[in-house]
Amino acid sequence: MPAAFPVVRAPLILSAALLLAACSGVGKDAASGKGPGGPAQVGFIVARATSVPVTTELSGRVTPYQMSEVRPQVAGILRKRLFTEGSIVRQGQTLYQVDPSLYRAAVNEAQANVQSARANADATRSRADRFRPLAQIEAVAKQDYTDAAGAARQAQAAVAQTSAQLETARINLRFTSVPAPITGRIGRSLMTEGALVTANQVDPLAVIQRLDPIFVDIQQSSGELLALRRALSGGGVQRASAVVRLRLEDGSDYDRTGTVEFSEVVVDPGTGTITLRARFDNPQGLLLPGMFVRATFAQSIDSRAFLVPQQALTRDAKGQASLFLVGPDNKVVVRKVTADHAQGANWIVTRGLAPGDKVIVQRGGGGMALKPGSPLKPVPAGSPERIAPPRPGKDKAGGA
Repeated sequence: MPAAFPVVRAPLILSAALLLAACSGVGKDAASGKGPGGPAQVGFIVARATSVPVTTELSGRVTPYQMSEVRPQVAGILRKRLFTEGSIVRQGQTLYQVDPSLYRAAVNEAQANVQSARANADATRSRADRFRPLAQIEAVAKQDYTDAAGAARQAQAAVAQTSAQLETARINLRFTSVPAPITGRIGRSLMTEGALVTANQVDPLAVIQRLDPIFVDIQQSSGELLALRRALSGGGVQRASAVVRLRLEDGSDYDRTGTVEFSEVVVDPGTGTITLRARFDNPQGLLLPGMFVRATFAQSIDSRAFLVPQQALTRDAKGQASLFLVGPDNKVVVRKVTADHAQGANWIVTRGLAPGDKVIVQRGGGGMALKPGSPLKPVPAGSPERIAPPRPGKDKAGGA
């Protein structure tokens, strides 16, 4: 029995040696970054420069296309309000009636003054006409003719003066009917019948606003505008036709697009922003003055940008964007890029990529972690991942 004991232990020792060798082989493969079938398979796309509109989303406030305060131009008592509050009024439509009694009397008085002045002018002109031939034959003194001619001219000037006073009186009488200065929707009346109004009062009688079309004032920081101008002057970036889309306060999109009319040339010292004004059609009156909206529009077109799928880009704790590339010898390369805007499912990369770079967008092995310098098996994105069959020796070892 003692002599047979070493014979029984030999197969056990051999099996343990084989298992240890197999484990060390697996560990060596793992340490080298290779899987059971060699380097990890990844899908890539080739970076190609394209013209991409650089969109901006900014906050804005709706303002009326036109706004006018209805104010009296003469003093008096309001006798009538001739409109319905909240309705549409037309330019020139009479809105209020001021008591016209005093102004009608002023017109009558001015008319009488004009008639008197004309009668005096006729008399003085006739006298001067009679003195003219007599002065020529020296039947009257030339000074008498000169005085008569001067009196005739003064009488004619008095006619012009009283006629101007008559015109002023008629204008004031017309001002007793207060008209709408513009066409639009009128608000509530701030004065009632029986109130005393004056030409220089602080409060208006009512406010009219034109809401179709309508403006949206968009606020953009001066720093963003400065960066845009530098990009436009640097080449490769072109100015875009600024078609604006709106998102309303309830999260819905406004069904009509607008256009940027102009931008101010003065920076608001309180907010550091510049106002861009966009114009929108508003036939249904959905946009109301004072409403806050979000405006999205393209201010420029970058002809040297790259569109990269969002899943390919990673960011660190500071927000710096990076991409994994297929480098020389099919090894992983990490590249820091600039990607400040998104377009659909893609990031717009404006710096850090060059045409022809191979950007890794798919990772094999269920999203395996990539490390700089790790070997890869790159294939075009969308290619089926091939899984190598297990080696027979390792299957046997695993089965044992």
